[in-house]
Amino acid sequence: MKYAYFPGCSIHTTAQEYGISCNAVSRVLGIELIEIPEWNCCGAMDAVYAYNPLLSISLSARNLALAESMKMDVVTLCSACFFTLSRANKLLHEDSELKGKVDKLLNDAGLQYTGEVKIRHYLDVLLNDVGLENISKNVKVKLDGLKVAPYYGCMLIRPPNIVNFDDPEHPHSLDKIIEAIGGKNVDYIYKTRCCGASLGFTEGEVMMEMTSDLLLEAKNVEADCIAVPCPLCHFNMDAKQRSIESTFDVKIDMPIVFFTQLMGVAFGINPKELALNKNCVSTDKLFKRFHA
Repeated sequence: MKYAYFPGCSIHTTAQEYGISCNAVSRVLGIELIEIPEWNCCGAMDAVYAYNPLLSISLSARNLALAESMKMDVVTLCSACFFTLSRANKLLHEDSELKGKVDKLLNDAGLQYTGEVKIRHYLDVLLNDVGLENISKNVKVKLDGLKVAPYYGCMLIRPPNIVNFDDPEHPHSLDKIIEAIGGKNVDYIYKTRCCGASLGFTEGEVMMEMTSDLLLEAKNVEADCIAVPCPLCHFNMDAKQRSIESTFDVKIDMPIVFFTQLMGVAFGINPKELALNKNCVSTDKLFKRFHA
């Protein structure tokens, strides 16, 4: 199984543990992620789209043009990249005037995009190409008793007319992966609520309050950890957690793991190969019993 891999900016910077653990899991499952050569930022920042929509769409279009020449589905780990590339692809299919402007810019760079690329999230590949049965077959360490709160966030599942591999109101993809590796899903009302990550630069206090609410709800339902598929959500809940605790005078201490790290533990992969040491909130207590 080969895919044109779009890592995006976060995977090489603030979310290296996501990329590292994904590569480790992919090796076990026979997934080959071939990084798109000379890729650029997808233009995910809302500020870019609000200030210059053509620039934002063109940034995505360049990546899609590069991927199209590889003749493979595009796979990304980042929910924001998944949404942004999918949005650009949809607009280029539906808006001929926009497509003409973008084509001119691509032509100036010696590229063209005909619209034949399919954009997919890594979760989609796991569920629909690899399959839950094959995932379960590779489990060496059953995560029995580990209570996991799956967190979907916004851009992975909404809006459904752009990203549509899972139910926007009652998603199940992450839940199924957790069950397949032996974890226990903990249901809680915030699994599809926004964590406020996009407000980090403009309304920091509002962002921390939104994140605090979902962290405390996961703690209230006695989850051992929260599993996420998005580097922005992970940063908000993991790296900002200590600031949230001090701001609201609460004790949370909730490990936030990428679902690929969770899979890697179940596959018996060494914690260092999953970059669990890079998580801000320690995962030592969480996985110690599985690596005794």
